[in-house]
Amino acid sequence: MPESNFADGSEEQVSGAKVVARALKAQNVQYMFGVVGIPVTEIALAAQELGIRYIGMRNEQAASYAASAVGYLTGRPGVCLVVSGPGLIHALGGMANANMNCWPLIVIGGSSERNQETMGDFQEFPQVEACRLYSKFSARPSSIKAIPSVIEKAMRISIYGRPGACYVDIPADFVTLQVNGDSIKYKECCLPPPISMAETSAVCLAASVIRSAKQPLLIIGKGAAYAHAEESIRKLVEQCKLPFLPTPMGKGVVPDNHLNCVSAARSRALQYADVIVLFGARLNWILHFGLPPRYQPDVKFIQIDICAEELGNNVKPAVTLLGDINAITKQLLEQFDKTPWQYPPESKWWKILREKMKSNEAAFKELASKTSLPMNYYTVFYHIQQQLPKDCFVVSEGANTMDIGRTVLQNYLPRHRLDAGTFGTMGVGLGFAIAAALVAKDRSPRQRVICVEGDSAFGFSGMEMETICRYNLPIIVLVVNNNGIYQGFDADTWKEMVKFQDAVTVAPPMCLLPNSHYEQVMTAFGGKGYFVRTPEELQKSLKQTLEDTTKPALINIMIEPQSTRKAQDFHWLTRSNM
Repeated sequence: MPESNFADGSEEQVSGAKVVARALKAQNVQYMFGVVGIPVTEIALAAQELGIRYIGMRNEQAASYAASAVGYLTGRPGVCLVVSGPGLIHALGGMANANMNCWPLIVIGGSSERNQETMGDFQEFPQVEACRLYSKFSARPSSIKAIPSVIEKAMRISIYGRPGACYVDIPADFVTLQVNGDSIKYKECCLPPPISMAETSAVCLAASVIRSAKQPLLIIGKGAAYAHAEESIRKLVEQCKLPFLPTPMGKGVVPDNHLNCVSAARSRALQYADVIVLFGARLNWILHFGLPPRYQPDVKFIQIDICAEELGNNVKPAVTLLGDINAITKQLLEQFDKTPWQYPPESKWWKILREKMKSNEAAFKELASKTSLPMNYYTVFYHIQQQLPKDCFVVSEGANTMDIGRTVLQNYLPRHRLDAGTFGTMGVGLGFAIAAALVAKDRSPRQRVICVEGDSAFGFSGMEMETICRYNLPIIVLVVNNNGIYQGFDADTWKEMVKFQDAVTVAPPMCLLPNSHYEQVMTAFGGKGYFVRTPEELQKSLKQTLEDTTKPALINIMIEPQSTRKAQDFHWLTRSNM
C-alpha cells in the first residue's frame, strides 16, 4: 500500500502518542471525542496539534455515541478516545450501538503497560478480547511502527461492507516511548468503499415483481440514508407513482411531506401490501420481523442490502438484490426507463391508504387542539412542528416522546433525524446532538440542531449540558417532562404519597421527582433556560431560542403526567398491562 510520510527527519524522535495522531490524520479523521486521563492525554494533545478537533465529553458513553453519529453523518468514522479499564467499558455501549446501527466508529483505548500485564496493573482489563463482542475488528499493534497499519485497517474495516465499530488498543508504554521518526511509515488514506451492483437478472426480476403488484409499498431505511440514495429513490417514487414508508431514521430520504408518503397510515400499509421493497431496512423488531399479523402471509419482499448475511432474515424474500443501495436503485430505474410503468394513482390501494391517513390525521388534530392544562404530547409536538426550520437536525429519544414525536415532527432532508435506532438505546440524544452541531458548524453553519428528550432520557447524559456550553454549540434541547418513565405523578399526588411512607416503598418504579427544573442545568453553565406550562409559553420560548444563534438553550416543557399515545391498532414492543 502507498505510504504517506509526515516530515520526519532521521534525527527526530517522535512519541507513540504523536504516531497515533499522525496515523489518524493520514486517514482524514476530523473529530475526536473522549474523556482524557492516564494514559491517553498525550494522544488528545497530539491530535489537536495536527488540527483534529478534540471534544472533551463528561462520560465515555456519550463520547462514543457522538463519535458514531459523526460516522453516520459524514461517512467517515469519528474517533472515541478512552482511558483503560473502566473508561473503555463505559464506551462499549456506544460500540454496540454503532454495530447495531451499522455506523462506522473507531475507539482508541489506552491500556496497561506491557511489562505489567497479569500483575494487577492499574485498570488492567482484557480490552482487545472484550471489544471483539462489540466490534468488527479489535487489535493491539505489535509495535509503534505497526500503529499506522493497524489504524488504516480499522478505518477501512469500519466503512467497508456493513459499517460498524473497530477498536485499537494502545499500551501505556507506547504513548510516551520515543522512536526515530524516519522509521515510521504512514499509510495513505484508505479509499471510499467500492460500489457493488446487483445481478442484472435479479434486477429484472425485481422490476417484474413490482410491475405485477396490486398493493405495492417501498420501505426506506436508514441504510438508504447512509448510502446517499435520496435522489435515485425519490426519482423512483415519482416516476412509478409508488407509496413509500420511511423507518424512523429513513425519514427525509424522500421528504415527509411528499404526496406519496404514507407514514400516517403505517400499520395499514404494512398489513395489506402485497409487494414490499426494502431499501436498506431490516426485518427486525422495528418492522415487526415481516411476519403476520402485521403483514400478509403471502407478501412478497424485495430486499436490497449491502450485507449478504442480512438477506432472508425472518422471511424468505421473493428477490434479493445485494450491493450498494444507490447503485441498485439506479439499476431499477434503468428497467423502468426501458419500459415505462406507473402504479395507478387512483387505484383501490391508494384509496385505502388515503382514507386511513385522513382518519389518523383527524385524530391527531383532535388531540393536538385540546386546550386543557397540563398539555398532552400531541399539543406540544404540534406547536414545535409549527416553528421548526425545514433544514434542522432533529435528535429524539425517550419512550412516548420519541414514538409520538416521530409521527409529528417532519424531516425534509436525509440524515437529519437521529434517534434510539436499531438497538433502542436511551442516553444517545445529547451525544448525537453534539455531533450533529459540530458537523453542521463545519458544513452548514446556519442549520439548527433540535434535541427532543423525554425527562428520563435526559437524565442519562444531562451533564453534557456543560460540554454544549463549553463549546458554545447553539443546540436547542426540548425536555418533554411528564415526571416519569412512560408516566408519572403530579406534585400534589407525589406529596400525599410520600407523606407517611418512604418513597422507596411506595413510589412506583416509573416515577421521577415532579416538576424538576431541568432548565436550571443549562443556565448553570451559561446557556438559556425556560420552564413552560402553556402553548403560549412554548411558542414564545421556542421563537426566542430559534432567533438566538449565539447560545444553547433548554426548554423544560411540563405535560400531563398521565399523558400517553392515541389508541394503537397493534401493541407496540410490549404487551405490558401497565
